Amino acid sequence: MQSPDQAPDARTPSPHDPPYLRGLNPPQREAVLTTEGPLLVLAGAGTGKTAALTARLAHLIATRRAYPSEILAVTFTNKAAREMKERVGRMMGGPQGSAEGLPWLGTFHAIGAKMLRRHAELVGLQSNFTILDTDDQLRLLKQLIQAADIDEKRWSARQLGGLIDRWKNKGLVPHDIDAGESEAFANGKGQQLYAAYQARLLALNACDFGDLLLHMLTLLKTDREVLAHYQQRFRYIMVDEYQDTNSSQYLWLRLLAQERKNICCVGDDDQSIYSWRGAQVENILKFEKDFPGAKIVKLEQNYRSTPHILAAASGVIAENGGRLGKTLWTDEADGEKVRIIGVWDGPEEARRVGEEIENHQRSGGTLDDVAILVRAQHQTREFEDRFIQIGMPYRIVGGFRFYERAEIRDALAYLRLVNQPADDLAFERIVNVPKRGLGDKAVEKLHRLARADRTPLTLAAARILDTDELTPQARRALGNFVGDLARWRDMAGQLPHPELARQILDESGYTAALQAERSTEAAGRLENLTELVRAMEEYETLGAFLEHVSLVMDNEAQAEARKVTIMTIHAAKGLEYDTVFLVGWEEGIFPSQRALDEGGIASLEEERRLAYVAITRARRRCIILHAANRRIYGQWTSSIPSRFVGELPKAHVDEESSLTGGASLWRANWSERDDPFADVARGSGRGPGWARAATAGQFVSEPARIVEARGSAVSIGNKGRSDIALGLRVFHQKFGYGIVAEIEGNKLEIDFETAGRKRVMDTFVSLG
Repeated sequence: MQSPDQAPDARTPSPHDPPYLRGLNPPQREAVLTTEGPLLVLAGAGTGKTAALTARLAHLIATRRAYPSEILAVTFTNKAAREMKERVGRMMGGPQGSAEGLPWLGTFHAIGAKMLRRHAELVGLQSNFTILDTDDQLRLLKQLIQAADIDEKRWSARQLGGLIDRWKNKGLVPHDIDAGESEAFANGKGQQLYAAYQARLLALNACDFGDLLLHMLTLLKTDREVLAHYQQRFRYIMVDEYQDTNSSQYLWLRLLAQERKNICCVGDDDQSIYSWRGAQVENILKFEKDFPGAKIVKLEQNYRSTPHILAAASGVIAENGGRLGKTLWTDEADGEKVRIIGVWDGPEEARRVGEEIENHQRSGGTLDDVAILVRAQHQTREFEDRFIQIGMPYRIVGGFRFYERAEIRDALAYLRLVNQPADDLAFERIVNVPKRGLGDKAVEKLHRLARADRTPLTLAAARILDTDELTPQARRALGNFVGDLARWRDMAGQLPHPELARQILDESGYTAALQAERSTEAAGRLENLTELVRAMEEYETLGAFLEHVSLVMDNEAQAEARKVTIMTIHAAKGLEYDTVFLVGWEEGIFPSQRALDEGGIASLEEERRLAYVAITRARRRCIILHAANRRIYGQWTSSIPSRFVGELPKAHVDEESSLTGGASLWRANWSERDDPFADVARGSGRGPGWARAATAGQFVSEPARIVEARGSAVSIGNKGRSDIALGLRVFHQKFGYGIVAEIEGNKLEIDFETAGRKRVMDTFVSLG
């Protein structure tokens, strides 16, 4: 081992360098060899920050600046922690699994748990405390909500759990919650329930994941002896992905580092994309203020992408204010420019991507080299269906395939049961989804009766209502469910199947249950349901659609060696591919309208950072697609390209569509020769998607409303149209012309001239 006074020069390579320094560029060497005082390593995308971080850890040990147990190294994922342990173990040539041979290295939660078990009694726990998983946590919260006599349908356990998690991410204990914060749940009962929850956890000798850090943060703030112990113990602190720290993690690190100030934080303010998890980009931006005299080392040499790709990403991110700033560069050849492709609509976007991938295969490329990145999970459906059609294998990373998602399976179960009453598997899945008060015992009695009579569960359910086998509450709930099923089957012959699906999801209480959660995850599930209903519009009957889904699910079960990867941009962070397709780059989709509505300028800047992350996933080819028309809530609406398309430097992009007139806002051009329906839309200034919508009687009369709906977290079409009024003459594709007789939200009672009075959704009528 080297002694500290034998340490090599910071930026100048030498033949006598130890193995861990060989191959590092000068800024990486500087980051490794700057050991004393606060250090911020600004590591751009693909600049080798893991190599620098690991080499720095090895250097601290090799030069005997600290024993391994005196070094704290924090990562954000278990995968990153394992990789770093293995690398350091190889560099040091010692036993990789030895507690004495390696530092305190792990995620925030893992290290927090290790500390907390040593000091559990100081927070009222025993060292063998249990860490609750999400299901256990929700069960406990539900008990507390019921004990407080709060309507759980309005104020759900999941919503309360999300709120408590946010408070813990901010480092707030119950007595820190003021009246304003408490008002966020059950009209001011949030603080009371948080306190009751924490007390119940102590009584159970348990904690949740948020407590692993919060308890230790509280101890470091209030117990000087504990704080002094860890400040003395950790001679060096290293943190990866510092831009993703939340308030609790930030405060915890700052307390530990205040004594010695030997803290090295590695991160990239341009890749801070997790505010919805509590991450605060401000933590990295104010590093120099927190640690005066801090040194900043910038890693700017990129080892991943071509110059055109880096220039495109840099051009977009340069529009953000408040950056620490860096300029990525590479020794690679220029390569291909970033391609911008404009298409007519979503289905054509999927077809074009499929064709491009097939061309990639014909030229010798493999499917494993290709990724399709979407802004939201619901966007994957169009590509999945297209790839099933052409027999192209694919995988979904960071989530389920579209038709495998729980909310989609639930919705399909409702539709299967309406289409085929003898589908017992579908009945079992949704008989108590959402919760109707039908417990396991009630369902067991149904099964017994069905087996005894050799009848489907739906018939058994109807028969058991005439007995006293169920409790009054269960009988009432089951009766309502059976009645709903019968009514929906009657409606199936009268309504278009997409409209039927909307009504089932609404009237069953399924969308209301998701709305009550008021979380990002619930909003995403609602978007998926919207996309499911939209997918149904492409099939003539409900049966045809369900048959298609069955074929898709069968195909998904087939294993393939090489597959195209489809995932969200968030899931792609840290990954890289030779060819990357960035799809749906339109205003309202990306940047997300919902994000902009909720967060304003701050959210816009995070969306732009997300665009930067997306572009820098590409090694050789980056292809951006946008559509002139999108189907939103069953209606065609014109789309304009994302503002991020306009921010791409023109010198580094190639535009390949007649739709675009420069990488700025545009309108679609069309002609009779290009589109057989052009005469319908003549003079409208709208693209062929509008023409197709016109032939179906589905003009969008309020584009602004559709933009609002695209980004909102509301259920499927539950807002009423402001252009519909009582007495107005309207047109429905199936029932013809009629007069609006009643309006209830987005549901209309219409007296049709030939079909009589019908109840329909407002999205299925146009002004007559």
